[in-house]
Amino acid sequence: SSASASTTQLFNNENDMHYDGCINMDYGLDDARKVTASASSPSLMSRRSSLAIASGMLAALSMPRTSNAAADSVTMTAAADTITDQIYLDIKGIPAAASASTTPGDGSPPSTPTPTTTTQRLVIGLFGNAAPKSTQKLKQLVSPQGLPATCKAREVRTLQREQLEANKVYNSCVESEEKGVTYDYAQIWRILKDQQMDVGAVAGRYIAREFPDWTEDGGDGSSSSNSMSTKLKHDRRGLVSVRRGSDSGFGFTINMMKDGVINKDMEDDFIVIGQIVDGDSLKVLEALNNIPVVKSASTVNYMAFSGGPKTKSAPSRSCRYGSSDLYCNENKPLQKLTILGSGVL
Repeated sequence: SSASASTTQLFNNENDMHYDGCINMDYGLDDARKVTASASSPSLMSRRSSLAIASGMLAALSMPRTSNAAADSVTMTAAADTITDQIYLDIKGIPAAASASTTPGDGSPPSTPTPTTTTQRLVIGLFGNAAPKSTQKLKQLVSPQGLPATCKAREVRTLQREQLEANKVYNSCVESEEKGVTYDYAQIWRILKDQQMDVGAVAGRYIAREFPDWTEDGGDGSSSSNSMSTKLKHDRRGLVSVRRGSDSGFGFTINMMKDGVINKDMEDDFIVIGQIVDGDSLKVLEALNNIPVVKSASTVNYMAFSGGPKTKSAPSRSCRYGSSDLYCNENKPLQKLTILGSGVL
């Protein structure tokens, strides 16, 4: 009819790009012809009615865009936590299951089993897509060659005895500087039960090395808002992270909060770089989480007493076993936990 011909010409008019673009992008030309066929008179397909149809088409066009954005976000997160490499740490000092007590036949009291310790393995999967720079450093730290790091400047002390000790540490560092830093004999040095576990306080000649700068994308210790590393949250038990910047030494932190709960203390300053991957490693992690630690008083800020900053963040890496600083011993495992071996699987 004349109404159908008029309407078809309206939709196919090359000069009317507004209508033609909407139809071809979302509904298609066949759908447009179906709409055309339903018109019984020219008045039903007036320009005003056509504008109403076009408006509806434009509204429909916005829906898949929102859906696609959400899908892209899910895809980005899935790609970010893809495991690209695996490393392991063999940890000495984990309490073994005590043997059963035995009762002698002469009626004397049962013997008390002597607690023993074992060396067990933690396996960590690394998110190389999300944090390529940080995961590369971690792989170097568990390799035989180690992570290259220069020696710190020689310390100047007031007392001669202390200066001699500082000179000894510096000279030892310089003599072995060609060897990179590794986790050999490093310690698990702090455990906050069901919160976090700090691993990798290096020992011996590595103490005098310059700390690495843990960054992704940016050179100022921050991460780009478009980086995959920003898509990952500290919302799962067993996630492995490093603190942004260079004030956390060579170590890393394991999130011990239960699944589904975001560890807000780590969310702003840490980069998620991996996770504990297998069932045996998760059992080892639970055993470590339950090891007794030094707890002088949870309400006392020993760092403030010692002249240090009033903060709940991790103590300085200069804190060692036997340190005279009060706050250095807080949350330190009562059983020394030492990394005897490490490597890339």
